[in-house]
Amino acid sequence: MSHHPPSETPTLPTAVFVQQDDQWHPTILSRGPWYPGAQHGGAPAALFAHLAEAALSDTEWQLSRLSVELIKPVPVSPLTVRQDVHPGRSTTRITIDLFAEGGLLVARAHALLVRGQPFTPPPELPGWSPSRLLPPPEQCNEPLHIPGMPRSDSFFYTAMEHRIAQGDAAQPGPAAVWFRLAVPLISGQPTSPAMRAAAAADFGSGVSWVLSAEEYLFANADLSLHLHRPAEGEWIGLLAETQAHGGGVGTALTRLYDAHGPIGVATQTLVLRERAPSR
Repeated sequence: MSHHPPSETPTLPTAVFVQQDDQWHPTILSRGPWYPGAQHGGAPAALFAHLAEAALSDTEWQLSRLSVELIKPVPVSPLTVRQDVHPGRSTTRITIDLFAEGGLLVARAHALLVRGQPFTPPPELPGWSPSRLLPPPEQCNEPLHIPGMPRSDSFFYTAMEHRIAQGDAAQPGPAAVWFRLAVPLISGQPTSPAMRAAAAADFGSGVSWVLSAEEYLFANADLSLHLHRPAEGEWIGLLAETQAHGGGVGTALTRLYDAHGPIGVATQTLVLRERAPSR
């Protein structure tokens, strides 16, 4: 009688990126929904946040803006980086280029870091409405599923945990969802609040979809992230809405929260296309 060893489930990576010398190796946990072999935009956005923060050793600097241009689909293959730092007394600007194999420029980020000077603001300072994203993540249980988005080991389904806070993700329109990274972004390195915010912010257009992913493509060509304070805790809340137009361009506007209140805002430019009919 022959004996067959039990089948083994492939072991998943333990991080989204692995750094080896001057290269960044994305794992399958970086995969996105639109193209085979391409990353979800949240993965390189969070990597850009790490690179911007790592360029300055002084912890008084806070990443306040990160504008990411997704020039080409970012491949799930080794990447290299080039940085240009313009320091100042109160603000530092950094341009970061991300290259695929062969020197192909696939993404670029412009980061603005501000040297913080804490002060005591007046009481009852006007702010956003809502002042908190409710219910909090510990009171939410339903995971996000975007209709038409196939389930696979990917940035959305495997690297991130998500819980719906407001709205119905099965229906088009505005919605609110809590996100947190289920694995480290970079193997062996801590994940900062700005990295968590960048990783989550790119989901704004998916959270608030208005066109069916089964019939349309609505990939974002960019992501602009503005943060006025660091997030506290692992959860990042998105309150998002999308506007689409028959001319082929859309925008997504997302307010970002932690459990204590607003932390910033993100915008995305969407390239809208009808899917080719299946044969």
